[in-house]
Amino acid sequence: MNFDKELDARGLNCPLPILRCKKSLNEMTSGLILKVISTDPGSVKDFAAFAKQTGNELLSSSEAGGEYTFFLKKK
Repeated sequence: MNFDKELDARGLNCPLPILRCKKSLNEMTSGLILKVISTDPGSVKDFAAFAKQTGNELLSSSEAGGEYTFFLKKK
């Protein structure tokens, strides 16, 4: 998937991946896509809840080798 910005949140535990994601999204314009890579298993439900609460669209989430990848579209 194409993306405009990447955030490496590997090694960070809740709530840091969400906080860094929020900061990155605030620096982006509407419609751009942010890719987030995390190693926190709790981030799966955290990002789903974050997208629902903020109105940003969670385009996809996947897991491979203990790494979770999320694509969020800024509202």
